[in-house]
Amino acid sequence: MTKIKTALQIYQKLYSHYGPQSWWPGDTPFEIIVGAVLTQNTAWRNVEKAIENLKRERLLSPRKLFQQPVAKLAKLIRPSGFYNIKAKRLHKLLEFLNQKYQGSLSRMSKVPTAILRNKLLSVKGIGEETADSILLYALSRPVFVVDAYTRRVFSRHNFFPFKNKYSEIQEFFELNLPKDIKIYNEYHALIVRLSKEYCRKNPNCSNCPLSNLSN
Repeated sequence: MTKIKTALQIYQKLYSHYGPQSWWPGDTPFEIIVGAVLTQNTAWRNVEKAIENLKRERLLSPRKLFQQPVAKLAKLIRPSGFYNIKAKRLHKLLEFLNQKYQGSLSRMSKVPTAILRNKLLSVKGIGEETADSILLYALSRPVFVVDAYTRRVFSRHNFFPFKNKYSEIQEFFELNLPKDIKIYNEYHALIVRLSKEYCRKNPNCSNCPLSNLSN
């Protein structure tokens, strides 16, 4: 069995088991961008509380949010944890969006994917996973998102070592899957679901949807 078929088979098994995950949660692309920053090192339920605070203040627009002092941002996003750090990161991203694209996601979306990815990575506090989440989920770009769950699941199935570089893991998926936004979207979400339910730090392999992967 080739790796191409195996990578697709994993996706198919997970999709068949769980169905569509409707990721990323968010009413607008900008809300998804904010969520991608806030979800670093925290559970999504905490991000939802922070975003509700921003909605309550009617601040979920690039310009309005950028106009807020960092201290106020920190207070509003407190439920997301590491709120002082995240407020600074969010402010830097908002500064980038407003200064480079006048706060317009439609203007930003006209930039080619590779160039925009590099620009996002130049923003202090925006790493590869966050940048790729923005590209895939907010801007519908065919970029595969890699996280710790991806490393855990696929290293346990001996596809690559857990500590491989982000770029190496991403390349594996992008070379071995159709360049399809829907597949990239669902695949990442399905890996997260699998990791939370079965492929935890102490795995429950007996009922895992991938326990009979070779069948």
